[in-house]
Amino acid sequence: MRRYVFNGNIETLKREYYDVIIVGSGIAGLYTALNLDKKLRCAVLSKAEIEKSSSWLAQGGIAAVVSKEDKAQCHFHDTIVAGAGLCDEESVKVLVNEGPGDIQQLMAMNVPFDLSEEGDLHITREGGHTRNRIVHCGGDATGRETVKTLAAIASTRSNISLLENVFLSDILTSQDKAAGVIVADKDGYKVMVSPNVVISTGGIGQVYAHTTNPIGATGDGIAAALRAGANVRNMEFIQFHPTAFYKPDESGQSFLISEAVRGEGGILRNIQGECFMKGKHPMKDLAPRDIVTRAIAEEMIKTNGKYVFVDITSKSEEFLVKRFPTIFNECKKHGINISKQWIPVYPVQHYLMGGIAVNLHSMTNIKGLYVTGESSCTGVHGANRLASNSLLECMVFGRRCAQHINKNKHEASYDYKFQNITVENSNLDITHLKKTIKHIMVQKGGIARNGTGLREGLEQVGGILNDLNIIEFKTRESIELFNIAIIAGAILEAAVARNSNVGAHFRMDA
Repeated sequence: MRRYVFNGNIETLKREYYDVIIVGSGIAGLYTALNLDKKLRCAVLSKAEIEKSSSWLAQGGIAAVVSKEDKAQCHFHDTIVAGAGLCDEESVKVLVNEGPGDIQQLMAMNVPFDLSEEGDLHITREGGHTRNRIVHCGGDATGRETVKTLAAIASTRSNISLLENVFLSDILTSQDKAAGVIVADKDGYKVMVSPNVVISTGGIGQVYAHTTNPIGATGDGIAAALRAGANVRNMEFIQFHPTAFYKPDESGQSFLISEAVRGEGGILRNIQGECFMKGKHPMKDLAPRDIVTRAIAEEMIKTNGKYVFVDITSKSEEFLVKRFPTIFNECKKHGINISKQWIPVYPVQHYLMGGIAVNLHSMTNIKGLYVTGESSCTGVHGANRLASNSLLECMVFGRRCAQHINKNKHEASYDYKFQNITVENSNLDITHLKKTIKHIMVQKGGIARNGTGLREGLEQVGGILNDLNIIEFKTRESIELFNIAIIAGAILEAAVARNSNVGAHFRMDA
């Protein structure tokens, strides 16, 4: 695999200098920036506008022990169980023990959490949790409200520059240390120099045909880190959210029907109206996501249906409008009043449990290169993420990342050893190749897998990668295509290597 996608004269590029560069403007990136020493000059780069991040779309909430009826040990146990025993226990202990403090910090930042009538945090439950511990904002707009608040605070900090519509091309390294990034904006390519680079670029949803992720989720940060020599872990563990609104469109982005709907009493029914989760798992409709996803997939095959339903008609319209305003209004746009009608849903790609391997301070095997949020693999999620642990992970390990940078100011080293490669000028059919990769991943690396299909898929993606390796990338879309192919290859390679049937990695031949 080629080291860089940029292939010009790097010496002619404009240079900017920062103490810290954070690539990604979701909760992980923003919270990391806000916990940095204010003496450090920091750039937060957003691929598009800030409101187009995966964090912005997050509905359910943040899982943390905030009530007297709950304990950190219970949260730890639920996380381990959901992760099928493959979670890193030290990471989970850090998450559940330190998480409540980060909720307090968000409250101090005036993140508008929903409150009970008594004035306490309103908490609810989602799949896999044995206690009510999900805090939320705006009913079902936790991500949006949190990002808005953090971005507003960041915009007032003189040491933080929020830069939108900046696309990551490559991570620069020097003497086995992070040295900066090559990015592209409206004026072309430039080098942003820094001894501390934090990748917070979110998910990889566009590797699959249907996803809850935004259209920009093409795995750019993970792919760039791989090219720079960073290690990955658990790439085979792809979480499919069981309940996306059934409305296929050209972009492949599906609207999420939050698990919190089932937490408030929603019931899954097949197209014949039958409740089918009884007997599938002791927690029935609130079973961990991998269990529910496979149960829905089985029902769709059994009933020859393209979807199943979430039935929340036991709740009043008044309750649903207040508790789930985003979901209520989105469904209403499509002619469904969820207080009277069932919501058609189907499983789609949602979250990557694996990613770039990091330690408890979010650092990779490359000194000065950190990863926070979904792009990282802290080991917290194991084989299957427990609902609403993701935003908590963003905060806990984003803060830890910032604290490590504050205490360990890395020296700059800028001997890049940048080399151009011989490339072919070629007109790529980007749309066709993207569709090909997406089809391979759905058919070979989807909800249910087998060794033969995985090996065939890996060979097919490998052929595409070989062709792309010698192509000149003239557009952002062509680089995204290369990144998608790199991520698809990493997922399939890891899935081939894991013969066991565990968590979200369901091998029919195991």
